[in-house]
Amino acid sequence: MSRIATPFPPLTTPLSEQEIDARAAQIKLIIFDVDGVLTDGALYLNDAGQESKAFFSLDGHGIKMLKRSGVEIAIITGRDSQLMRHRAKNLNIGYLYQGVEDKLEAFLELTQQLGLAGEHVAAMGDDVVDLPMMRRSGLSIAVPAAPDNVKQYAHYVTRLPGGKGAVREVCERIMRAQGTLDTQLAPYLK
Repeated sequence: MSRIATPFPPLTTPLSEQEIDARAAQIKLIIFDVDGVLTDGALYLNDAGQESKAFFSLDGHGIKMLKRSGVEIAIITGRDSQLMRHRAKNLNIGYLYQGVEDKLEAFLELTQQLGLAGEHVAAMGDDVVDLPMMRRSGLSIAVPAAPDNVKQYAHYVTRLPGGKGAVREVCERIMRAQGTLDTQLAPYLK
């Protein structure tokens, strides 16, 4: 059974790089929001109301490497789209929650299903709707464009923007902290 920590208050001082890496070393599951994290946050709608999104290929490969290194990947998003189903399938993401109004409920369901305590979960978001899951995660992550009232709850704010490398940055940081990055890069360095 999962042990989910009570929500933590805003951080009064930033964590050191060593503290962030110590948290990253414990991660067994990372949960991503979509708009503003896996994408740049722009929503493209055509005249028929069909939606399209742009995904950054380097982020996708970072997710694949992180998954191969043993970290589970999940997506929890408020929007529902066939496009996201295709992207999740392409990246072999087995846990996709779409059309979620209460991200905490989905977070609790997933962590209970996987039997994970909060300290083994990372959550990456960009807006206030992501705070309930971020505040119960062992490693909460925000992107630079997130509002200040979200960043104050983030253990780590990425250098790169959402949809433009932020996810890859986080994936590599977790793999580096867990000692798996070199193994994941080795096939490409032959």
